[in-house]
Amino acid sequence: MSRYCSQCGKSLKACICQWIQSLTSNVELIILQHPSEAKRPMGTARILTLSLSNSHYFVGEDFSHHDELNHLLVQPDVDHFVLYPGENSLEAGVQLTEGKQKIRVILLDGTWKKAYKMWQLSSNLQALPLLRLPTELKGNYRIRKAPSDNALSTVEAGFHILSLLEPERDFTPLLSAFDNMIQFQIEQMPQGVFEKNYRS
Repeated sequence: MSRYCSQCGKSLKACICQWIQSLTSNVELIILQHPSEAKRPMGTARILTLSLSNSHYFVGEDFSHHDELNHLLVQPDVDHFVLYPGENSLEAGVQLTEGKQKIRVILLDGTWKKAYKMWQLSSNLQALPLLRLPTELKGNYRIRKAPSDNALSTVEAGFHILSLLEPERDFTPLLSAFDNMIQFQIEQMPQGVFEKNYRS
C-alpha cells in the first residue's frame, strides 16, 4: 500500500485533499515547476492544480521545446502572460484584453534563483508579455525562509493574480488550504523548533 495520496501526491499523513475546494475561473493558470520543487512536502503548487480544474501543470527547467506547453501557446484567441517581475512588466489588474480573448497566466514554481534560470533557458517564455504583482503584498509562507517580506509562495501568487484579474470571484479557499497545510506542518515540528527557526 502506498504511503502517498494518489490525488495530492503528499504523504497520507500530510494529505491536503480535505482542505481543497473546487473553484471556477475564466483565467487559466499554467504552473511550470522546477524539478527540485516536485517532491517538496511543503510545496504549494498542488493546491492550485487540485482546486482549479482548468489549470495546467508541467515539470521541467527548459521549456523551449516542451510539446504540450507549446501547443497551448499557439492556440488562437488566447492571450498568454508570464507572472515575472522583469523589465516592461505590466501591473496585474490593468485591462489586459478587450474582453474577447481567454487569458492564461504562467507561474514559475521554484526559488527566485531557479525561477530565473527557468526564465533564462525557456526562449518561448521570453517572447510573452510579463505581469507583476503589487509590491506591497506580503507572503505568509512562514515555514520556509524567504528572501523578503513580499516573497510569495506559488499558491499565494496564484490567488493574487486570479483575484486581480477576476475580482468578482472569491478565491480565498486557496489561501485557506495553504494556511491549513502550513499549520499542520508546524504542529508536526518538535516543540520550540518553529519559534527558534522561523519566528522573527
